[in-house]
Amino acid sequence: MTTTAATDAENFGVHPRFAAALRELGIEDLVPQVRRFPEATRTAAEAAAALGCELSQICKSLIFAAWGSPLLERSRELGGGVPVLVLMDGASRVDVELVRKELGAEKVTRAKADVVRETTGYAIGGVPPFGHRTRTRVLADRSLFGHDVVWAAAGTPYTVFPMAPHDLVTHAGGTLVDVRELSA
Repeated sequence: MTTTAATDAENFGVHPRFAAALRELGIEDLVPQVRRFPEATRTAAEAAAALGCELSQICKSLIFAAWGSPLLERSRELGGGVPVLVLMDGASRVDVELVRKELGAEKVTRAKADVVRETTGYAIGGVPPFGHRTRTRVLADRSLFGHDVVWAAAGTPYTVFPMAPHDLVTHAGGTLVDVRELSA
């Protein structure tokens, strides 16, 4: 990143790792679209309220841990689960059983905060859909396609960026799935 581009990213509050990911993906022109808030927006509801958009327009990036999946490398070799990223619209909850079935795993749980940070390089509440420290399997729920544009974290709990769902899922390397919890 040139000095000017790096300064621009810093001025917009973009996390350095996320700014580097945007550059690597050839979409650094997204930096000026990042919105920074004075208060943290760690939850989808807080982000939607700050943006003035529908809750379902927020893209949550959630890390789960899967054990015993033939679709995930080394899952049986590891003492802990293999991290898996699930992209979900902000108004919905992830059905862990559907994630388990999608992966063919024996067990799936929410990852602990230290695993999220170790896997992604970001704190919970600021995890973007791509630009992580390590590569993980990405599942993207089809519910994200209910809008032309969704908003996702830009690497901090204070920043978000807009993107068309198709582009977001493509840049994240996600597989489209149906893992949304259905209301009774």
